[in-house]
Formats: sequence, structure tokens, C-alpha cells
Amino acid sequence: MKSGIAKNKDGTRRALSNRHVQMIAIGGTIGTGLFLGSGSTISRTGPSILIVYLVLGLFFFLMMRAIGEMFYSDPSQHTFVSFISRYLGPTVGHFTGWTYWIGLVFVCMAELTAVASYVRYWFPTFPSWIVEIIFLVVLAGVNLIAARLFGEAEFWFAMIKIVAILAMIVTGIFMMTSHSVTPLGHASLSNIFHNYTLFPRGGFNFVSAFPMVFFAFQGIEFVSITIGEAKTPHAVIKKAVNETLFRILLFYIGALIVIMGIIPWTSLSPDSSPFVQVFRLAGFPAAAATINFVVLTSAASSLNSCIFSAGRHFYQLATEVPENSWMHKTFAKISKNGVPAAAIIFSAILVLVTPLMSLTTAVSSVFTIVTGVSSDMYIIVYTLAMLAHRKYRASSDFLPNGFLMPAYKVASPLTIMFFGIIFISLFFIPEDIIGAIGAIVWTLVFGGLEYFRQKKLVPSNV
Repeated sequence: MKSGIAKNKDGTRRALSNRHVQMIAIGGTIGTGLFLGSGSTISRTGPSILIVYLVLGLFFFLMMRAIGEMFYSDPSQHTFVSFISRYLGPTVGHFTGWTYWIGLVFVCMAELTAVASYVRYWFPTFPSWIVEIIFLVVLAGVNLIAARLFGEAEFWFAMIKIVAILAMIVTGIFMMTSHSVTPLGHASLSNIFHNYTLFPRGGFNFVSAFPMVFFAFQGIEFVSITIGEAKTPHAVIKKAVNETLFRILLFYIGALIVIMGIIPWTSLSPDSSPFVQVFRLAGFPAAAATINFVVLTSAASSLNSCIFSAGRHFYQLATEVPENSWMHKTFAKISKNGVPAAAIIFSAILVLVTPLMSLTTAVSSVFTIVTGVSSDMYIIVYTLAMLAHRKYRASSDFLPNGFLMPAYKVASPLTIMFFGIIFISLFFIPEDIIGAIGAIVWTLVFGGLEYFRQKKLVPSNV
């Protein structure tokens, strides 16, 4: 069976089928931000949250088209960071690679923590650190065996999310079309537009919803990382990227419309999952336990994808350092199974720091700050990806008949400017200021050190 799977030059196998990649794309688009966090965003902006999701969905779609265009020209690459190295130079590429990888490690840690908290719903006395180790070992093992097994795991994780969302949408449509009576009134689309105003909680809350939704979409680029191991990369790139906007409209906008159609947004509790609230109103007593299972699989899915992505990014970093270095000799290797095993294991070992968070409050506080910094760094990484795309357009690699970003001359600068505005908005939101400042400090310090390191390397290579 393995002999029928195409190989890349580096030894990785193109084992991911179209259905794997499509489900990974959905899994990367939909996270716990929808299942748990949407109640908070709705309470801030009311029905105007639909505008926030539409605007951000459009710009994320444009970013994915830019990344997809570069992958279409060279689908052998494992990460979009390799294009940043190629078109913006090794200094910027190395900085971005390390920044993105470190961010991924912290995202893995955050998702592992979330997994333990969801398991606690059923086993409140069971030690969290044991749960974290079990899930980490199992999912790291899935990633080590083969890319295809990772794809299968993501396929079923994503399927659970889709079933939960579609079940709520179908339930909501039935309740609204039949004008079902609830303790809060009648289920109807009119609940959304009744006494509608653009800023029901003020302009500040509307603006602050943008970075919240931005981070809910974070990880949407994970699908691009699977291209290097997809069986038919050119066809997969087009389909996966083009359907990004459709998936956002269906799963996010559709779900939000149903939530606010059944529950008047002023009556929606920001501290409880909107999905649980809707299913309870529909007479489903096991709503809380069911949605807890869904968000558990959602967090496990995110953790699975993070391990996959972190392993590929660290492998990419190892291939970019001198061949005689310890890092290159140890981690720039592909196992017999066709995966960067050493890079995956190293990334997973770092995530094992997570159980320490449950030991002291101090460690947890530091973790929260660092996670915020790494999240804010993603805005910078996405912006660099867009700048790399502009350089690609001006290079000899550009394929005028390839998978082109629509309305490039207008869409590209608008997307870059929009990401800049999102980053600036962080300084006006008290809980995001530390993360934003930390992101700038990281960029200046690490970027500066990387600049001087590369400068030292140049004379010896001349």
C-alpha cells in the first residue's frame, strides 16, 4: 500500500487525500471560539457581530488566496514560512519561522490545558496532569505513525464539529419557521433585527470584537501546511482555499443567525455556550454534556493539528541551518514512516511543560501572558506572509496562469492595512495591551539578534 503513495524529494509521503485536506480545512476554521466564545462576542456587539465575522472572513479568505497562490507555484514546500524566507530573505524568514513555531508550541499547551478542563466535567477529581500526558502521548503517536493517520484523526474530529453545528442550525430553522415558544419569547428571525442599532453596546465594544474574532479564526492557515503531503496538491489547493469563505459563511454566520433567532441577544448569557443554551430551549436535557464532548474533540483536534504543524515547522527550521550543525543533523530528518519524527517528538516534549501550570498560580499567570504575546505575534506573521506574496508577484516564480489572488492590486494592500489596524486596536483594549507590547519587544529583540547573526554569516559565505 505504501508503495502506491507518492514521495517528495525529502522522503515525506503524499498520503493525504482530498477528503482529509477538506476536513482539516474545516477543523482549522472552526474552533472552540464558536462553541464557547461566541456568546461573549454577541453580548458585546449584538447582531452587528455578523458584520464583524463577514469582514474578517473576507480578509482571511484573501490571505488564504495569497498563501494558496504561492503554494500552487511550488507545492513541495511544507510551510508557508518557507516562502517568507525565499522572498523576504533568510533573516526575516528565520525570525518568522522561530516565532511561528514558538507560537504553535504555546497554542498546543493552551489546547492541552483546555482538553484537561473539559475532561474534568465528567471526572472532577482525576488529576489534570495525567489527562494532559495521556492526550499528548496519544496524539503525538498519531502524528509519528503516518501523515495519513493524522488525516484520518482530523477527518473524524472535524466531522463531530460539523454534525454539532448542522444539528443546531437545523434545530434552529425548525424552531424559527414554526415560531416555537420559549421561556424567552418566540423563535424568529425578527429577534435579530428588532430595534437594531450598529453599536448597541457602544463603538468601543464593536471595535474590540474584531481582535476577538480574529483570534477565533487563528489557525485557518493550517490547511496550507498539509499541501506538501497531499496526493493531488494543485487540485487540493484550489478547492480547500476557495471553500474557506463558504465554510465561514455556513458554519459561523449560519450558526450565529440561528443562535440570535432563537435567543434574543439581550437575553443570551455570555458566560455559557450559546449551543448549550439553544439545545436546552429546544428541550434537549443532555445539551451541556453533549457540547462538552464536542468542545473536547474540538480542542483535541486543535492539539492534533498543532503537533502536526509544529513538527513540520521545526523540521523546516532545521533544514535552513548549516548542514554540519547539531540541529540540522538531529532534526532535518524524515523517518521511515515519511514524517519528521525527531522534530515532532521535540515539539511534543516542550508541550509537556503544560502540567506545571496546575502546580502554581505564578506559572499559570506567566503562561497566560506568553500565550497572549504569541497570539499577537500571529498578526505580524500573517502580515509578513502577505508581504512575501507581493515579492512573489514581482519574481520570476510568478505564474500568470496559476491560482491567482483576486483583485490583487487592491486586495493585497487592503489586507495588509487591515492586519495593521487589528494590531493597533490591541492597544485600546486593556486585556490585550501586554500581549501587543510583548509582540513588539519580541520582534525588536529577536529580530535584531537574527539580523546581526545573519550579518556575521554573510562574510564567511562570500
